[in-house]
This record gives sequence, C-alpha cells and structure tokens, in this order.
Amino acid sequence: METLLYNAGPIAHMSGHDVLSGNFSADDLVYDNGLAIYVKNGIIARIEETTELIEEFDGIEKIDLEGKALVPGLVDAHTHLLWAGDRSKEIVWKQQGKTYSEIASLGGGIASTVKSTRNISSEDLTKIGVDRLGKALKFGTTHLEAKSGYGLTTESELKLLDVGNSISSLEGLPTVDLTWLGAHATPKGMSYAEYTEQILSDQLPSIIDQGVARSADVFCEPGWFSIEQTEDIMKESRRLGLDLRLHIDEFSDGGGGDLASALRVTTADHAHYTSPDSREKMESKGVNTGFLPGTPYSMGENYPPFQDCCDNNWRWTIASDFNPNCRTLNLPFLASILVQRNEISPIIALAACTVNSAKTTPHPSGLAHGKIEVGSVANLNIVNSENWEAWCLQPGMSPFESTMVNGNMIYH
Repeated sequence: METLLYNAGPIAHMSGHDVLSGNFSADDLVYDNGLAIYVKNGIIARIEETTELIEEFDGIEKIDLEGKALVPGLVDAHTHLLWAGDRSKEIVWKQQGKTYSEIASLGGGIASTVKSTRNISSEDLTKIGVDRLGKALKFGTTHLEAKSGYGLTTESELKLLDVGNSISSLEGLPTVDLTWLGAHATPKGMSYAEYTEQILSDQLPSIIDQGVARSADVFCEPGWFSIEQTEDIMKESRRLGLDLRLHIDEFSDGGGGDLASALRVTTADHAHYTSPDSREKMESKGVNTGFLPGTPYSMGENYPPFQDCCDNNWRWTIASDFNPNCRTLNLPFLASILVQRNEISPIIALAACTVNSAKTTPHPSGLAHGKIEVGSVANLNIVNSENWEAWCLQPGMSPFESTMVNGNMIYH
C-alpha cells in the first residue's frame, strides 16, 4: 500500500522532539511549501521536494494537496469514550444552585450514567463507541486514550474494556489506548474504603487476567479516593504491569501533584489547582500535566495556568475529557480556547495534542506518532487552508479537509 502526497503547503511537522516545553516558536517546526510525503504500508517513508518524488513513483496513488497545509494526526490523551445515557437535564439543576449530592438524589450524577451503562448491551455500546470514534476522526484525532469507569463492578468494568478492545484497531478510525478506571467513584451503598478493598482483591486481578488495559487510573480528589487509597491502587497496578495515570486536583489542591511525582506516573490530568511547587516536582520526575480545557468550559470556570507551564518550562498536554458532562471530541475547538482566550500560540497548542500527548499515549504499533517525520506512523491532517495556523481557528467546525490514519486517507 503506497501513497504519494505532493505539492504540500507548510507542514507543521513537530519532528525531532519527544516532548516540547517552554515558550518555543514555530521557526524550526514548520517546513516550507513544496514538499511531498511518500507513505508505504502505513508509515512515512520519505519527505522530499515534490519535484524529486513526483517522477520517481508510477502506478501508485498520488494526491495533489494543492498547497494545503498539513499538521500531525491529533492525539486525544484523556477520554471517557464508552458510556450510555443522557444527563442533559442536569444543567438546569446546576443553574439552580443544586449541589452534586442534591443532583444525585434527583436521579442524576455519575450513578445515572453507571446505571445506563450497566444496562446497555455490548453490541449497542460498541455502536456508540464506533460512532464517537468517527466524530473524533472528523476533527482530526487519529489516536485516543479511552477509560473505563462507568461500570464500577468487576463485570461491567470488564465489559467496558472488552468493547474498547473490540473497536481499538478498526480500519479507517482512530486507534485506541485502553485505561482501567475502576476507581472512578463508588458503587451505591459502598464506602471508598470498602470499594478500594474490593478493587484490590477482585477487580484489579480480573483486569490483569483480561489483559487489554495498558494503564490504570484513579480519581484522586478530596471526597473521592484519598491519597492513601490512590497510592495503594497505583502501586498494586504497577506491580501487576500496568502503566499509571491519575486524575488530580480538579476542584482543589488535594495533594495529588505530590503523589503523582512520588509515584512517577506518566500523566496527572485535570491538575487545575495543583500548586507551582508540586508542578515543579512533577516536572523533575518526568510527570506530564494533562490539562482538560473542555471541563472548565463546560462548568463555566476559569482556565488552568497554561502560560505558567510555558514560562516554567513544564511539559503539558491538552485532551478532550469527553464524558457525560463534557460532550466534545473536537480538539481543534479546545485548542481555540487556548489560542483565542488564553493567548497561547498555535504551535504550542498543537504540540499539546500531538507530540506531547503521543508521549503519554503510545501508538499500538510502537512507532512514533503525533509528528510528521520519516519512520513515524502515517497519521496526519490536511488543513482546509494554505496556513497551518487555521487548524485551531475554526471553533465549531472541522478545520480539516481530510485525515490520514495509518496510511488510509479519509475525506471529510
């Protein structure tokens, strides 16, 4: 399978780096017009001048890009992809000032999603997952992380991961990296201490036996899983071979940043209220800060300190946090929040959901992704403009004319 893309406009390639941090510019990260990209067996094999490659290859698919800009395939490194139900009516309750517990007593909250998700068949949940992957692809995502967490029993958590695995490598859709998030909340009528014990004695061993989750995650927050409970689950997960991710400090600084650095987890997400000292510790231990700007957008809150991370040279990413209360898989829209509301440059925003997020969320092939370079997976987006910056300046619509996933071109 061979394809030649030629007459490219500027290419924001992000190559030559595993992680980008600081207040960097686009100067060394964008190729000039006129290049061609030769793709073979789903891998970028050559990047050279169009005049050098166009005559060399005959009898293969050739696509004239007509000067359109290219950016890498986007990597959504934090999603709750699989769940059922609809909690839209809760917005009025929130506007009326009802608390989380009051909403739950009215039949809302996570318990509502858990009930719907437990009751749906695997077949119907699969259809939901495939549909959502298609929506993510439309907005340029070529790989995403997907968590369980809306089952909260061993049986239902296994079902969620089994469905995730069944859709993880469908041709023409984003590939999926699976995370077990059994420690998302507690089943009704069970304390956090009791559920933590059940997780350690039953659910986690069953997840390991199933063998499809690559990572473990815990919702570590005051009022949810404590620092001590989180540490116990994380350490046992690592002992059993899982990579580690965390939800931390979404509502307050609950000490999650210090735990993330002590455990050297791959990424600590939300991290909205993590202290500067804790962020510095996280950076020193190689821990990524995973910002989820769709959540404060949905909740009507202030945004986290993106610029502080740039000024202090701390690594960070953005992701959608797609969930029942934040229903968007549109990473270019979320990037527009950074660029048009928080004065982050388009190239820094692009790094936050390509090369940086690819570092925390590896491709199943084991090859590099989130960048356009020789030897990397052929995941890339053709922008509907001759300016690469247009990728994050069209909120509410897809800025991409087409997307290549593992060497397959999908036209939007």
